[in-house]
Amino acid sequence: MRIEPVFLFDLDGTLVDSVYQHVLAWKEALNKIGMSGGLFTDQLLRETNMEISGDRVARLRQRHADAYRRQADSIRPLPGARELLTWLTDAKISYAIATSGRMETAAVNLAALGVDPAVVPVVTRDLVKYAKPDPDLFLAAAEQLGAPIETAVVVGDSIWDMLAAVRSRALAIGLLSGGYGHEELRQAGAYRIFDDPADMLHHIDEVGGRR
Repeated sequence: MRIEPVFLFDLDGTLVDSVYQHVLAWKEALNKIGMSGGLFTDQLLRETNMEISGDRVARLRQRHADAYRRQADSIRPLPGARELLTWLTDAKISYAIATSGRMETAAVNLAALGVDPAVVPVVTRDLVKYAKPDPDLFLAAAEQLGAPIETAVVVGDSIWDMLAAVRSRALAIGLLSGGYGHEELRQAGAYRIFDDPADMLHHIDEVGGRR
């Protein structure tokens, strides 16, 4: 008996070309709030030895979200992203999106991708206790699909995606479209590594898809 896999996708740098826009949005937010989050804020505080209140973190996130939404017109799906999701839909293979972003920014990416969160399960940072590299996002996404996490194929572009996939006991697939290198993804646990969604679709039979 063949057990069909389910696919769990990261969003930024995996399905949409949005990493640069996030960098610009964080730069604008930090400039406006007068300081040079989640894990991002924790790392920043360690490096700068700054103290920051919860209120200031909330304002920082809101300014980032506002700045990011202003760049919505420049955000595009990565090559093959829409085609990959369409192929999975046509093949009746379930998939979900699990992103460390909050819905206030993820909504921009979903719109660019043409994904309706009323149809496709979407798990954002707002819905889980811990972000990547903890496995919470992927575990929650598999649960929404009603699938054992062991049947899941996690697709991401960062070492944090790979680490979270391994910790959740899913199969990790790395994409080079977010800026991380081949060896970085491999050492973090990637089973296969592809250039982008288009390259992954071309090799879909290698990761559980059946043409």
